[in-house]
Amino acid sequence: MTFDVEINGRGRTISIERAAADRYRVIVDGQAQLVDATRVGRFGLSLLFDGADLSSREIQVSPGGVPGEMLVGLDGKSVTVVVDGRRTGRAAADGSAHARGEQAVVAPMPGRVVRLLVSTGDEVAARQPIVVVEAMKMENELRSPKAGHVKEIVVKAGESVEAGRVLAVIE
Repeated sequence: MTFDVEINGRGRTISIERAAADRYRVIVDGQAQLVDATRVGRFGLSLLFDGADLSSREIQVSPGGVPGEMLVGLDGKSVTVVVDGRRTGRAAADGSAHARGEQAVVAPMPGRVVRLLVSTGDEVAARQPIVVVEAMKMENELRSPKAGHVKEIVVKAGESVEAGRVLAVIE
């Protein structure tokens, strides 16, 4: 499978082919590498990279706030990754940016609300950070799915939330 991804605004092409059970040939921008991948928990992956500097990394991957978007955690940092953003056109990845009606911002995984970045009634742009949720020792900025105004903030800072819980409503 080949994916076009955007990581922090930079486009990359990634191809993944199964080489054996839990072993994959991963090609990133033309550079191939064999990787052993094992699932760790609901959102985690343990990756062992072949090569001269045999190394291991654990990453966390969870759904983002809009379709095609994921939050990827590595080394205590979280980045937003848009999958197939170039192939389908940026508008498709941000398809809800022009959506009509209310759009909910939901928790992608269980966690704790760290900060609210907007208040009820505030005007917001598409993809503007709305709320920060800490999950698995990483802070994840959840973004507005569309331009509009904040109709409702449903949570408070410090509150624990479950996956799928509505945090805010944008209209």
